[in-house]
Amino acid sequence: MLTRRSLGALGAAALFLTTALPALAEPIVIKFSHVVAPDTPKGKGAAKFEELAEKYTNGAVDVQVYPNSQLYKDKEELEALQLGAVQMLAPSLAKFGPLGAQEFEVFDLPYIFDGYEALHKVTQGEVGKALFAKLEDKGITGLAYWDNGFKIMSANSPLNTPDDFLGLKMRIQSSKVLEAEMNALGAVPQVMAFSEVYQALQTGVVDGTENPPSNMFTQKMHEVQKHATISNHGYLGYAVIVNKKFWDGLDPEVRAGLEQAMTEATDYANGIAKEENDKALQAMKDAGKTEFHELTPEEKALWVEALTPVHDEMASRIGAETIAAVKAATGSGS
Repeated sequence: MLTRRSLGALGAAALFLTTALPALAEPIVIKFSHVVAPDTPKGKGAAKFEELAEKYTNGAVDVQVYPNSQLYKDKEELEALQLGAVQMLAPSLAKFGPLGAQEFEVFDLPYIFDGYEALHKVTQGEVGKALFAKLEDKGITGLAYWDNGFKIMSANSPLNTPDDFLGLKMRIQSSKVLEAEMNALGAVPQVMAFSEVYQALQTGVVDGTENPPSNMFTQKMHEVQKHATISNHGYLGYAVIVNKKFWDGLDPEVRAGLEQAMTEATDYANGIAKEENDKALQAMKDAGKTEFHELTPEEKALWVEALTPVHDEMASRIGAETIAAVKAATGSGS
């Protein structure tokens, strides 16, 4: 039997819930942090996701994009995601090796992909799904693979053959595969945060680096590099990831809206990647500050000969079965 006291308590509780409801209607904030410029393929993809996510969830989410390392640098962002300080990232695929998911470093192997068509057989197929599954026990859910593009080499001296790399200090991302790549060329690998590269090139702390043209152009690296070789020796792509606990805790309808937004943003980002890199390459050529070299068939053969042994060298780290699965998916052998 309800007493006056219990009725009063119920009334107070009802009043509390009523007054609390507006707070529950506040949009869910998704902080999306990345380290590149807004006008890169990744930057534009993030902006497209922000637009579509808010549309398909009817404003239930508020996506806040932070480009150019505004919140976190390369080495900090994954820890921030795992701690829940940010909800979404799009780190380069090389970043997962230090987390214990070395299989992702298969994407760093030189000359493992002939182009976007071969690449997408992996990122949009079963191999890509299997790789994402390896992140779940690290508190991370993988949503999509976003392209940037194929990399070129730059330095203040010509880089026509592998012999031209001897002794050069070359900036790389934190990746054992990329270290092995530079060692195979006779260069000295220098791990450095992306946000620090321009100054390091300008001051001579490093001699050169590797990047897709869009990253090189938007970070103005062409202003401090006299030479570049269009080698297309390696791929740079990203994984769009979320904090697993946050993602699993979302209302299913909200999550479905975000998944739809991610699918469309991925199609958009990957659709513009090659175009953006082609435009950036032409813009750098037009600027006239960097001399660009196209490899002759004979020169490319020397690069391939120097770099493909890295596949076998890294098999024990990445996993021979992962390398074989990628090569089987692309049709390039086993």
